[in-house]
Amino acid sequence: MADQNHLEKYREKRDFEKTPEPFTSEKVSDKPRFVVQKHDASKLHYDFRLEVNGVLKSWAIPKGPSTDPSQKRLAVPTEDHPVDYIDFEGIIPEGNYGAGTVIVWDTGTYRNLNKKNDHEIDIEESINNGHVDIWLEGHKLKGGYALIHTGKGNRKFWLLLKKKDENAVTDKDILIDRPESVLSGRTIDNII
Repeated sequence: MADQNHLEKYREKRDFEKTPEPFTSEKVSDKPRFVVQKHDASKLHYDFRLEVNGVLKSWAIPKGPSTDPSQKRLAVPTEDHPVDYIDFEGIIPEGNYGAGTVIVWDTGTYRNLNKKNDHEIDIEESINNGHVDIWLEGHKLKGGYALIHTGKGNRKFWLLLKKKDENAVTDKDILIDRPESVLSGRTIDNII
C-alpha cells in the first residue's frame, strides 16, 4: 500500500464526488508497470507514469514520447498519482483539475537499469538523483529510455529520451501512426 502522504497533493486538487478519477492505490503489481496516458486537457499532452513504491511517479510530456533517439522530449514533473490510475480512461468534467479526456495510449512493465558498481540503484533513489534508466515492455513503447534531470539554477528541467537500441525507430511518428488506446482501441475523440 502506498504511503498516503505521497498522494496528498493529488487528492487536494480533486473533488472525488465530481471526478471519476481513482482515489486509491490498491492495484499494486509484482512487476513494476508504466503507463502513458494521452490527455486532452487545456492543451493536449501525454502523461508518463512509473509505478514506484505504491504510487505512480508522473511527468507531463507536452510533445509525447518518441521512438527516435535524436528526439529529446521535455518532461514536466507532476504530483504522484494512485496506482489505480494506471488503467483510467474517461472524461474529467469541466471545472475540475485536469478537465478533459484521458485514454491509456500505452502501458506495460518496465525494468530498472540503474546500476552502480554492478548493484541496482532503487528507482526512487534514481528519480531523486535525477537520472532514471529503464527498459519498457509496452504495447507501443519498447526498449531503453532515460529520464534525465538537467540544467542549472532556475533553468532545471527533465528530459525523456529514447536510447539507441533495436527498438529505436527514426522514420515514423508513433504518435500519429498509433493514436488509439491500448485498452479500449478508441481514440481521444471517441471517448464519451
